[in-house]
Amino acid sequence: MTRTGKVISWIAGVIIILLVAIVIFIAMFDWNRLKPTINQKVSTELNRTFAIRGDLGVDWSRQKDEAGWRAWVPWPHIHAEDIVLGNPPDVQGGEKDAQMVKLARVDASIAPLALLHKEVLIPRIWLKQPDASLLRLANGKNNWTFNLANSDKKDPAQPPSAWSFTLNDIVFDRGQIDYKDAQMKADFRAVIDPLGKPLPFTEVMGDKKDAPKTKTPPFVFGWKVDGKYKGESLSGSGKIGGMLALKDADALFPLQADVRSGNTRVAVAGTLQDPMNLGGLDLRLKFSGQTLSDLYGLTGVLLPQTPPYSTDGHLSATLHDKNGAIYRYQNFNGEIGDSDIHGSLTYQASKPRPKLTGEVVSKQLRFADLAPLIGADSNKDKAKRGETTRQPADKVLPVEKFDTKSWGAMDADVKFSAKRIEHGESLPLSELSTHLKLNNGEILLDPLRFGVAGGSLNSTIRLEGDKSPMRARADLHARHLKLKQLLPKMESMERSLGDLNGDATLTGTGNSVAALLGSSNGDMKILINDGVISRSLMELAGLNVGNYLVGKLFGDDEVAINCAAANVNIKNGLVTPRLFVFDTENAVITITGSTNMATERLDLTIDPESKGLRVLTLRSPLYVRGTYKNPDAGVKPGPLIARGAAAVALGAVVAPAAALLALISPSDSAENQCGPILQQMKEK
Repeated sequence: MTRTGKVISWIAGVIIILLVAIVIFIAMFDWNRLKPTINQKVSTELNRTFAIRGDLGVDWSRQKDEAGWRAWVPWPHIHAEDIVLGNPPDVQGGEKDAQMVKLARVDASIAPLALLHKEVLIPRIWLKQPDASLLRLANGKNNWTFNLANSDKKDPAQPPSAWSFTLNDIVFDRGQIDYKDAQMKADFRAVIDPLGKPLPFTEVMGDKKDAPKTKTPPFVFGWKVDGKYKGESLSGSGKIGGMLALKDADALFPLQADVRSGNTRVAVAGTLQDPMNLGGLDLRLKFSGQTLSDLYGLTGVLLPQTPPYSTDGHLSATLHDKNGAIYRYQNFNGEIGDSDIHGSLTYQASKPRPKLTGEVVSKQLRFADLAPLIGADSNKDKAKRGETTRQPADKVLPVEKFDTKSWGAMDADVKFSAKRIEHGESLPLSELSTHLKLNNGEILLDPLRFGVAGGSLNSTIRLEGDKSPMRARADLHARHLKLKQLLPKMESMERSLGDLNGDATLTGTGNSVAALLGSSNGDMKILINDGVISRSLMELAGLNVGNYLVGKLFGDDEVAINCAAANVNIKNGLVTPRLFVFDTENAVITITGSTNMATERLDLTIDPESKGLRVLTLRSPLYVRGTYKNPDAGVKPGPLIARGAAAVALGAVVAPAAALLALISPSDSAENQCGPILQQMKEK
């Protein structure tokens, strides 16, 4: 061997010896000696305590799934035991030594060849008994936001690092997450367990027509949750996909959950898009509960007070729209009380307020299910819902207050219609349609339309909830309400061809129906033609005072009404008739006085004038006093009414009578008996 060859051989031998020595040193090195340095460096960078309290080591072995010559390259397999990550110094939650994360053991392998092109590649991390405690204080500070020590020292002009980091998968056994949030009044624990083997997505979803068309990864983990949310009990369970599905922005991440909070139950099954960035949702959503208003605390969507409900529909969402996240609840079907609901709604988390739009239809609506919206439900219904507010026993007008403070939480533009309305035979409503607009605390119902007794009741309602007290305006127009349909149980009404027509304009202030009417101002005009009145009619209506009055005026006979006309002024809740007259076949009856809606008291006088030779049972004036709940009627003391007094009184009602003529349309003038009567009053 030449001298040059010997030199090369010696150099090669030295290199081999050095490499062997390095490998032996690395293999034999006690990595625990680096723990103090690692713990200190990481703690300083994260601004919170970090510690590897157990064994730290590196093992070298070949990777079995590598092929060719790569299979001979040894990989470092790192393990660390008993790892803790603390809370920031200003987020302790009253527990000085509380930890944010605890891990019994972490195992990871690093691909050595990837380091040659500046990539830290970790195919998989194994976590043993991960335990996380997430905490948010009342001041908004939380322990999951990291303020890195050197983040404010970085030069924006400095180019990004040439190194990259890739993690393909995370595997863990039983894990636990504790969550405490003072702002949301939440305190619950979630436990996550592997399912044992992957569960295909289709086995949970079934062959639903709205299921995702693309292939969806299987469910890998099951979870359970228990605790409190918004002060209510919280419990639930479900399934989720694996961690590998989380990192792929183009893959669908499977999610299934069934959660109860208080009286509310929410069940979802479907997928998330780009789950690490919450890109979107595509879920089958079912929810039910005691009242829709309870959903505000869970979802932020303002919904009205209702009877118990349930619904099932398709929820999709675009969570990163430039104008705010958009949620679409489409083709849902459900029930509110005994009423069915169907439709589609869209909720956009826009600024300055989120907005709800859409259309809801009910094929059969039970009118009592609408009562909580205006506080007209019974004390019995309120007690069923656990409410403490009660309608006073001596009051008729609803005193339940509107929750105007929550009206400013969002805007709305929703159409609602009911094809058929169930309300027994006492109020023959046939249909309902309305267009509700809520804008910055102000509600507009335009139109609010009912089909009533073969006719229609059209109205426009405006409630200014942004004012304190609330201001309201109502414009109502009743047309062609058939008397025989208004009173279907009354046999004599079957022969009636008469209608009821009316207009009313009211304004008021207050936060309940009673307060609004008690402060109201406006006018009301009503015409009834070709009707029938009798004691049996009053008994049917449950009007004891009316029963008494009719008996005194007409005895027990049925009496035809040619025309009943009322032109009423309302000022500060005091209702005063300008004209209130009944023209019957036997008499002309005028009503004067007033009724106070603020105090619910009556003070009315009924003056009858007999026609022809027919002698009334009593020709002295009658009175109606007392309250709406307990009215009192009787005969006024004093002389008999002078003959012709009623006719003289009609001479002072020229203008009120003329105003009522507008309620008679040209097509009705030939058969509406109110036309000639009002014309005579006008000419007096």
